[in-house]
Amino acid sequence: MALVGWVLSFFALFGALALRQDMPVDGSAGMSNMLLLLALLACPMLWRDSPLGISRKQRIVTALMLFVGLPLVLLPAG
Repeated sequence: MALVGWVLSFFALFGALALRQDMPVDGSAGMSNMLLLLALLACPMLWRDSPLGISRKQRIVTALMLFVGLPLVLLPAG
């Protein structure tokens, strides 16, 4: 399970950094922020001892909310 967390964390971090570098579409800043938060939530090293009282289930639910909320960032403004 920790390996999945590391892989997801690195993918999200590199995706966020690529979006910050390039900014290809409107909403890139929001998507980048969401990916950075996902990278933070998925990093097993930071959450090994449950700091701040945040459990694994709460982190998984928050990550799912970020995935489900992504289309709202991609909607055209106007």
